[in-house]
Amino acid sequence: MESIPVKLQEHERVDDLLTNDLHIIQSGEVFSFSMDAVLLSRFCTVPPRGKIMDLCTGNGVIPLLLTTRTKANIWGVEIQERLADMADRNVRLNGLEEQVRIMQGDLRTIHETLGYGKFDLVTVNPPYMKARTGDQNLNPHVAAARHEIFCTLDDVAAACSRLVRTGGKVAMVHRPSRLVEILHALSKYRLEAKRIRFVHPRQGEESNMVLIEAIRDGKPEVKLLPPLIVYKNNHEYCEELMEIYYGNRDSLSSEEGKEGGER
Repeated sequence: MESIPVKLQEHERVDDLLTNDLHIIQSGEVFSFSMDAVLLSRFCTVPPRGKIMDLCTGNGVIPLLLTTRTKANIWGVEIQERLADMADRNVRLNGLEEQVRIMQGDLRTIHETLGYGKFDLVTVNPPYMKARTGDQNLNPHVAAARHEIFCTLDDVAAACSRLVRTGGKVAMVHRPSRLVEILHALSKYRLEAKRIRFVHPRQGEESNMVLIEAIRDGKPEVKLLPPLIVYKNNHEYCEELMEIYYGNRDSLSSEEGKEGGER
């Protein structure tokens, strides 16, 4: 895929994005993407076609990565103007305007524009921390990415439920310490968790990420997938991640749910 020149703002740079001939604009002044976004984009079960929504899209990394797995039309919604602009330029940089559309907007009200139940898959990498917990970074972009300033966990679950069709899927990455809250919020809005995978930095260490996939109006039955141990020998990625980052693997697990299958 040929990259298309776009204008860079001050302090911005262009990085390579994995091994898919994709490029991404980033800046040290805003919150850059990290492993959690990559894992979510490779964990979720994608429809071959149809419609996908990515909430809290940031600089658009998840929609970019999803284009390597599906021909579906993809929307990304970001409330912060600077990040939404960066995400839009990332789409144009990679020549993906026909497949990906970025919208600046509030996930709490975006259904008023896009409608109810229009999406086959909704992905979200939301802020992990409650608004008044932990160290609030003075950088407003970083603070909003880490803390529930513009939306709460309940807001996120409600938005996902409004946007996804019955039988459609919602995939989220979050912190294991909030798993009970997450499952409660999903269930409250008729999203039943179906696949859960814990991510651990190293063997024997506590999990620091959890990947969850739910189905709208699904039956209450969940599959706990084998844990993902990120590093072996303390510093080298495990084989699964090496394939994700440097090889040809485009999904995290062979345990993907079958599209249109289990409810």
